Amino acid sequence: MPLYENRYWWSNDGLRLHYRDYAGGADGRPPILCLPGLTRNARDFDGIASRLAGDWRVIAVDFRGRGDSAFSKDPMTYAPLTYVQDVEALLTELKVDRFIAFGTSLGGIVTMLLAGTAREKLVGALLNDIGPEIDPSGLSRIRSYVGKGSACPTWMHAARAVAEANGDAYPGYAIEDWLAMAKRLYRLNSAGRIVLDYDMKIAEPFRVPGNEAGPDMWRALASLRDVPTLIVRGERSDVLQARTADRMVAELNDVELATVPGVGHTPMLTEAVLEDPVDRLLSRALAA
Repeated sequence: MPLYENRYWWSNDGLRLHYRDYAGGADGRPPILCLPGLTRNARDFDGIASRLAGDWRVIAVDFRGRGDSAFSKDPMTYAPLTYVQDVEALLTELKVDRFIAFGTSLGGIVTMLLAGTAREKLVGALLNDIGPEIDPSGLSRIRSYVGKGSACPTWMHAARAVAEANGDAYPGYAIEDWLAMAKRLYRLNSAGRIVLDYDMKIAEPFRVPGNEAGPDMWRALASLRDVPTLIVRGERSDVLQARTADRMVAELNDVELATVPGVGHTPMLTEAVLEDPVDRLLSRALAA
């Protein structure tokens, strides 16, 4: 039996959006809001949510155009500032006045932006392999695959496709790990084909000249200066450079940096080396 319930909320522009709600936190602890990467979804957080559920309420979001959330008619709404508005609508609907954010990659960008718009509510933040600057090599790699549809006849074919695309990031993975990742990234469609579980149009904002500039993310990070923060970096990351992570540590007052050895973009947050840093973050957030 799953530890979570599937729930929904509505965006300001009328999209029905989905989240997994893992019960916990009956003692008044703030919920943990999990925000996924660009092509990922709520399933990405099942491992960490399963560990923390019971003690903590965990809310794992599907951004618009991913998982069980509706696709947008306007692909230009597939942008961080829109995701922030969607999350703010969820927080309002749930009457959440304090929360901890776990943001992976794109979800970490949304977390930094939320620190500016919902600073009085954000009491702790985990930024998973993302910072105010993105390594150009990682950005180029992401551009090379996002929005390119892929259909597989079997789950084993999907696992092999995921392994081929992500082998550098997870060199220690065995076939069962790739199969598990495939089932987080793909879904079975009505035609019986296994397809990537996101709207291919999320890539369109990337194609607009100059659109990659976006907001000043160092300024956004500054909103986290006094918020308990854990920065997670994959040792092999091609997105978050070590020097950027070190500068982030220097910019913040209540921060810990944890590096996951032998892993690239992004750590799964279930790695043993992260258990204590995550627990320390949660303790610091409770005391904030």
